[in-house]
Amino acid sequence: GSGKSTFMNVLGARGIPIPDSIDIYHLKHEIEASEMTALEAVLSVDEERNRLQAEVDQLSEQMTDESLDDEDSEAISDRLTELYERLDDMDAATAEVRARSILSGLTFSDHMMNKKTKEFSGGWRMRIALARALFIQPTLLLLDEPTNHLDMEAVVWLEDYLSRWKKILLMISHSQEFMNEVCTNIIDLTNKKLEYYAGNYDTYVRTKAEKEENQMKRYNWEQEQIKHMKEYIAKFGHGSAKLARQAQSKEKTLAKMVRDGLTEKVEHESIGDFKFPNPEALPPPVLMFQNVSFGYPNSPLLYSGVEMGLDLDSRVALVGANGTGKTTLLKLITGDLVPVAGNVRPHSKLRIARFSQHFVDVLDLTKAPLEYFRSLFGTKSVEEVRSYLGRYGISGDVQTQVMGQLSDGQKSRVVFAYMAQQNAHMLLLDEPTNHLDMESIDALARAINNFSGGMLLVSHDMRLISQVAKEIWLVENQSIKVYQGEISDFKMRVRKQLKLADKEPKTSE
Repeated sequence: GSGKSTFMNVLGARGIPIPDSIDIYHLKHEIEASEMTALEAVLSVDEERNRLQAEVDQLSEQMTDESLDDEDSEAISDRLTELYERLDDMDAATAEVRARSILSGLTFSDHMMNKKTKEFSGGWRMRIALARALFIQPTLLLLDEPTNHLDMEAVVWLEDYLSRWKKILLMISHSQEFMNEVCTNIIDLTNKKLEYYAGNYDTYVRTKAEKEENQMKRYNWEQEQIKHMKEYIAKFGHGSAKLARQAQSKEKTLAKMVRDGLTEKVEHESIGDFKFPNPEALPPPVLMFQNVSFGYPNSPLLYSGVEMGLDLDSRVALVGANGTGKTTLLKLITGDLVPVAGNVRPHSKLRIARFSQHFVDVLDLTKAPLEYFRSLFGTKSVEEVRSYLGRYGISGDVQTQVMGQLSDGQKSRVVFAYMAQQNAHMLLLDEPTNHLDMESIDALARAINNFSGGMLLVSHDMRLISQVAKEIWLVENQSIKVYQGEISDFKMRVRKQLKLADKEPKTSE
């Protein structure tokens, strides 16, 4: 809600002066559903290459015309040489190889590359749009939360790819690990001001903390000086001539300090402190999967003979490639999907609260948060509802804005406020960090760690996983198994599978 996406929109639309020589590509939306294949959709984005290739084809055809005189033939030949040189610079001969490599990195199989874009879900069409942005190699690439809707494998690949990006990249991200690997500089947007920091995210955090500490020392010193001067002026301004002159001198010093600009007090926006109420105890197991198999109609089984259980002390992060069935598992737990074989057995009194990636599944976007929660709570006063929402960082005018107009991060906080009032025994969290800033992610982690119920988390955010998960479950080969190791070990496993070289995080210290 601070204006990051708005600022990026202004940049993308050249709302501020940018030299014409700098071509900009702003990734905003998923690619539209059409008859084009995923591969064709990526190749079609390179308009300049396509235009040059079309001119080459046209001139090559003209060269076969026997009626051409020598002068025209020489002119066409010169132009073709020029075009071939430009296409060579653009690596045009390897365009399809590059496009396939990028799509493969974003976990498209050869079969998927040849599927029509209309056959893909919105999340996969967003990946195609990201592949187009990477393929075109603009001078300035603008990415807003590029890791959203990606699985761990695609995030690790993208992290490696962007860390070797040779041009200008400006991105909005909430992922500490991702920013540490990719970014060499951080721009902080706070109180409508942009502040520039050299270094990766960890360096930025340290530098900003030191800067704020020095700023507060300066602020406290100034306030102390102002207090003493005001007291002196009030006490001696009408005393003897000598004291009055000294008081006047201090008055001038005070006026100059104000004129030159006083140091601002460091104030951090309150993001609220998330809280999930502790439920009453239930005897284990609270949820059992007994020989569960599941597959969608006319598709191979995603799960075969799965046996597992969840209790109130479960703290599980679910990892695995896209399409292996992580979100499907959550839907089997909630009963939105039914196994084709076996049983899902929840405790008769089990209450589940689920965070979905799709806000419209949970919220009435035509209402404001205050109106929505007043209807939920019924008997609570306006002040009580306002106070409740404030705990989740939904404060001020945001409480009375129609939810459809809120930023995705603000909508996420509304969903957490909604989940909390369900007083659940089990939290099912499907990519909860996609639109949260770093402070909100930390607030969410604290809330989970203070919660006495169970949790099952689907996330590619390594920071959150490392903060809240006691176990990592790996979904692959139609089964679920406990992964023996930390999330950092799993990332190294993915890097090895992708054949990426080990490297140190970026810094610019």
